[in-house]
Amino acid sequence: MKTLARFGRLLPLVLAVLLLAAFAGPKLKKTAIGKNITIGVPEGFAALPDDGIAAKFPSPRKPLAVFTNPSGRTDLSVQQKPSTFSNRDYALLLKIYKASIQNMYGKVQFLQEDIRTVNKRDFVVLEFVSSVVDNRRGSNLAPVRKYQFVQYAIEGDQLYVFTFTAPADEQAQWQPTAQAVMSSIMMK
Repeated sequence: MKTLARFGRLLPLVLAVLLLAAFAGPKLKKTAIGKNITIGVPEGFAALPDDGIAAKFPSPRKPLAVFTNPSGRTDLSVQQKPSTFSNRDYALLLKIYKASIQNMYGKVQFLQEDIRTVNKRDFVVLEFVSSVVDNRRGSNLAPVRKYQFVQYAIEGDQLYVFTFTAPADEQAQWQPTAQAVMSSIMMK
């Protein structure tokens, strides 16, 4: 009987701890990207080696870093490229990148399009779900749908692009993580 009474007193405490743990948010590991950038990388994500980056992101300009989850379906990438724009051009960049995304995909649903300050740094923010349909003759493949959260920042003559990509059917699972990752970016 004493054990049951003791358990009854501990039950609210145990429930409170479990509730707090459930709402604590995603676990991120502070990771340096070069000497001037740190970003929170989700727990369980691993850095892709150079050959993995080349296979997944074929481009003449290799990303600074790419991290992927164990299934390889969800990625976090950081890219850097020269830019003639300055950090005073963010309103124009927002329009340009939004139009570019709309032209790149068959269908785009924007969840967020804004200029936001994160850790004392302004970013162009675009969060969206994209859909690409295979229009080749005789193709009956389902559209490829992706959830993406992208942030752009200008530093000097360089544009930095932070991208979190996941399958659209896993958006509910990954959206809080993507938001936490993007809020963790620090640029010196």
